[in-house]
Amino acid sequence: MITIPLIVYDFDGVLTDNRVWVNQDGVESVRCNRSDGWWIQQISQMGIEQIILSTEKNPVVSQRARKLKIESVQGVPDKRLALEEICRERGITPNEIIYVGNEMNDFGCFQIAGHTFAPQDSHPQILSLAKHPIPVDGGEGIVRFIYDWLQNG
Repeated sequence: MITIPLIVYDFDGVLTDNRVWVNQDGVESVRCNRSDGWWIQQISQMGIEQIILSTEKNPVVSQRARKLKIESVQGVPDKRLALEEICRERGITPNEIIYVGNEMNDFGCFQIAGHTFAPQDSHPQILSLAKHPIPVDGGEGIVRFIYDWLQNG
């Protein structure tokens, strides 16, 4: 089993299928995969901290993080700087962590994280940087593949 102190997930396009529904009152809804919740719980039981890191600040992200019982850091203009700060606060290096992203705003994190994962429908440049491409689209239960990697290397 591989020991990792922290997994950082982008939200849109990673824990969702990257679509958003907006009602007439401007309230947003997204589609998440229930199996991700199960696998996040299994990873938590391994003693690995998990965080959602999002450029956008959105109540739907907060609600999902609360349900998953993980922290969310939102409204981040520069994810790389935020990731470096998160690591500094925890006394770890970015090289020790898993980062999961899908879009160009994740590029800086992919440059510094030791273990990078990306769903198969990610931006081509992100896929080219991913050390571990995931063979399903974002929002289609990607966390299981991370769990399997942690178990089997």
